[in-house]
Amino acid sequence: MSASNSGTGQAPFDVGALARWMHNQGLLDRAELTTRALTGGQSNPTFRLISGAQQFVLRKKPPGPLLPSAHAVDREYKVIKALQGSDVPVPKVFAFCDDDSVVGTPFFLMEFLDGRVMVDQSLPGMSPLERRAIYEEMNRVIAALHKVDPAAVGLADFGRAGNYFGRQIARWSRQYQETRTEEIPALDALIEWLPAHIPPGDQTTIVHGDYRLDNLVFHPSEPRALGLLDWELSTLGHPLADFAYHCMSWHIPATLWRGIGGLDLKALGIPTEREYIDLYSRATGLDGFEHWDFYIAYNLFRMAAILQGIARRAVDGTAASADAIETGSKARPLAEIGWKYAQRYDASKK
Repeated sequence: MSASNSGTGQAPFDVGALARWMHNQGLLDRAELTTRALTGGQSNPTFRLISGAQQFVLRKKPPGPLLPSAHAVDREYKVIKALQGSDVPVPKVFAFCDDDSVVGTPFFLMEFLDGRVMVDQSLPGMSPLERRAIYEEMNRVIAALHKVDPAAVGLADFGRAGNYFGRQIARWSRQYQETRTEEIPALDALIEWLPAHIPPGDQTTIVHGDYRLDNLVFHPSEPRALGLLDWELSTLGHPLADFAYHCMSWHIPATLWRGIGGLDLKALGIPTEREYIDLYSRATGLDGFEHWDFYIAYNLFRMAAILQGIARRAVDGTAASADAIETGSKARPLAEIGWKYAQRYDASKK
């Protein structure tokens, strides 16, 4: 019986205890494991596990004091398991464990997907046709998610139906106030403005909560998604809030952070935002885009609040990623862009 660590340093848990637990669960042929920390993600520490020809991915809660609703690996496991066999590509899941004695915090195990994870949304090195195919596949996957009936896959109780924007605005306002490391006037202005401008009408679907290019694993050579990852923020909610979050990329300058704003999209072969919205609308039948500037302002506020939480974890020394301080510093400029869209929404309604 043996266990070892490799890759980006020692695993912060007893790999031997994990190997024995997995062997006892019938998941490993033998109680031997090597581990490798996987990069990416600011939230739940993630590790690739290798035992002979067998491979797994482990997602666990980080150590230390956490906000009550954060790092919900149990919810991640539940939604990924529920979507097995649906039109939404997800990895297979194998087990969830809430026994802290195994790796120190709750965790779950899923399959390792051997494919491409692309971070730069301008997709350097690809042809215009290849880029368009990737964007069309991203659109297909989020549309497929929003067409899933929550009750049909056992997720009727995965969140509360109705008043999604009101509840989310309150949640992220509270998180920002609890994790504040600096004064951000634009974020304070959005906290006051958003609740008073929530559009009428409501819809409820499963929402991913963090849908973006680098949370998809693509086939090594085809423009086909093998799996959608990072379901930590998933719940039942408004599909257009989820889709507009994904579309923030068109509004964030490429020079700032993870955006394609200001790029020559036609030359790149990347759809314009309007084309992308129309593609989604045809697939889902969802409309309501007259409130698009509100949705974008809301999502930039939400993203800024999330990044402020990362900044706080960096200060506290509990952030999962080494670049947490730099990532957290993006909260202010994103909030300022969000406030501009709030003002534009106001102007459009006069």
